[in-house]
Amino acid sequence: MDLEKQPQQPVAPDGPAPAPAPRPAPADPQGSLRASDADRDRTADILREALAEGRIDPEEHAERIDAVYRAKTVGELEPIVRDLPAPGARTTPAPAPLYGPEDTEGPADTMVAVFSASTRKGRWRVGRRTNAFSFFGSIEIDLTEAIFAQRLTTINATSIFGHVEVRVPENITLRGSGTGVFGNFEVVTLEGADPQAPVVVVNGYAVFGNVEARPRRGKWVTDLQNRVQDKFRKHLGH
Repeated sequence: MDLEKQPQQPVAPDGPAPAPAPRPAPADPQGSLRASDADRDRTADILREALAEGRIDPEEHAERIDAVYRAKTVGELEPIVRDLPAPGARTTPAPAPLYGPEDTEGPADTMVAVFSASTRKGRWRVGRRTNAFSFFGSIEIDLTEAIFAQRLTTINATSIFGHVEVRVPENITLRGSGTGVFGNFEVVTLEGADPQAPVVVVNGYAVFGNVEARPRRGKWVTDLQNRVQDKFRKHLGH
């Protein structure tokens, strides 16, 4: 007896339905990630070393550091330091610090004033990086009696409807620049006569606020030369 024929499934007139096309992958998934504060700080570290080694001048450093803190993604940070070596990969000797490397490690110092005031003055040891943020507040950073733990110190100052004031001794080097948006950002450039003098770089921006960095007349790092001499005596083993 013949087997009963099984009914055939109807076939669409245009053939079987095509498989859905895969979603295109992002062209650069890593570069499209949102940048964190740590990502920006690492990029700023590269720029700081490049400035200390003379690879970029203060004006270019200020332009690049401004771009760092405006960057939204990791992909925007990478081109800013593409032509610079990573920290520690120097091809030329770096300027000698006033103290050993154990004094240059550690996280950034942070000063915040929100509807308040914050002051750092007197005899205190300056870290290699300080982030100062003022929102309807006042911040005073007085370095005239401070102990510089390294040759290069960077202060990233942000003032929004507030005030950030930086004062330095007359015999160090003061550099940096920033942006004022309906506000004032002023750095009075100072070049220290001693090539081993500390270098303070102040960068950032002011929005309806004020950031000011200048030397305080009559204030000097009086033991600067003794520090430099002691450092080299220890280095030579005398």
